Amino acid sequence: MQMGCQDTVTTVMFVLVLTTVSPIVLALAAALPWWIVPAILSFRLRATPSLDEIDATPPSAENAERVSVILPARNEALHIGACVRSVLSSTWPNLELIVVDDHSVDGTSVLARDAAGGDVRLTLVSAPDLAAGWFGKQWACQNGAAHATGSLLLFIDADTRHSPDLVGRLVRARAQRGAELMSVAGHQEMKTWWEYAVQPCVFVMILLRYGGAQTMEHASRATDVVANGQCFMLSRATYDAIGGHSAVRDFVAEDVMMAQTVWRSGKRVSLVRGLEQLSTRMYDGLGELVRGWGKNVYAGGRFAMRGGAIGRALYPLVLLSFPLGMIIPFALLIVVAAANVLFVSSPLSTDAMLGALLMCWSIAASVGVLLTFGVANRLNRDPLWRALLAPLGGTVLLYICIVAIVRGRNVRWKGRGYQAR
Repeated sequence: MQMGCQDTVTTVMFVLVLTTVSPIVLALAAALPWWIVPAILSFRLRATPSLDEIDATPPSAENAERVSVILPARNEALHIGACVRSVLSSTWPNLELIVVDDHSVDGTSVLARDAAGGDVRLTLVSAPDLAAGWFGKQWACQNGAAHATGSLLLFIDADTRHSPDLVGRLVRARAQRGAELMSVAGHQEMKTWWEYAVQPCVFVMILLRYGGAQTMEHASRATDVVANGQCFMLSRATYDAIGGHSAVRDFVAEDVMMAQTVWRSGKRVSLVRGLEQLSTRMYDGLGELVRGWGKNVYAGGRFAMRGGAIGRALYPLVLLSFPLGMIIPFALLIVVAAANVLFVSSPLSTDAMLGALLMCWSIAASVGVLLTFGVANRLNRDPLWRALLAPLGGTVLLYICIVAIVRGRNVRWKGRGYQAR
């Protein structure tokens, strides 16, 4: 009788251990993809060279290639002065800055001229009326390039700030990597809680899709390369050979398509980190975030899909999967925790085991998401605690993606409406 009781106790204890361990093992296995992501993210960017590693000593004026910095600007009064001053602080001895005023109504051109303080390296250009079938930024860049005299063209955005050694380091990095088109991943400035939450989400999505320098330099498909439109350099010869910005005139993500066009011409596309040399504040607050990413994530992101027309048709599902993958673990964690409080079941019941499995998975996957955004914030040299905003960022990004998908190829930016290709 005593042995029977002991056997029963042993059996019960074994079942309890089994029902506890099994959900944990199954949950960790199911959450593995959420743990792989931060490792991939960290490896890819750390394998990407940094401008810090490049010699910053400026060459003599006689030995320096001429660099034409082209800055398209439409109603950029908030940024243009600081951007112009930072570019003209460059130590590169053979440089010109071409600011293309794209029909601004806020005094952008006056502010650009004042910021230059009479520096003869500045050329102000007024963009002609927008041609049919063109996006405004591409039209401004094309007209700016028409006035450029350099053998190297550096296209930048007005919301960027440049260190004095950026151009010199970038010229040398491009040569060392054997890259025709080289773009810079700089520091992303953020000042509001919405930016803290949303910006890392988008950058993680982009980095997971494209990777870093090694991935792009060995790309076997045009869809596997990208450029950062905030700051990228290529030669004048290649720019003219591909038709300049006319080749991408009706794409909303002109930087992505410029990289793909250069790759298709047989040239290498690459990326370099420049956290100390370049900084950008893309959007100021929630409204600008929604409008800005809303015009890009669907209409522009479609052309990052493999599989041609079929891939682009499936793109909405792929796009939504990323924010959903961020949100679901946290949402499920809340639901299961609430269910455990409200409905107490026997530890041996099927419902209890399912609840334990879901609880373990949601905790493991949630930790994986937090690790991913911890890595992202670390790489941008931001406080790690901002990773806690990932669920909020994922929720906002899901909204942005849904609205963008509903809107389709119709986009609006800076007072103009476009039909993207």
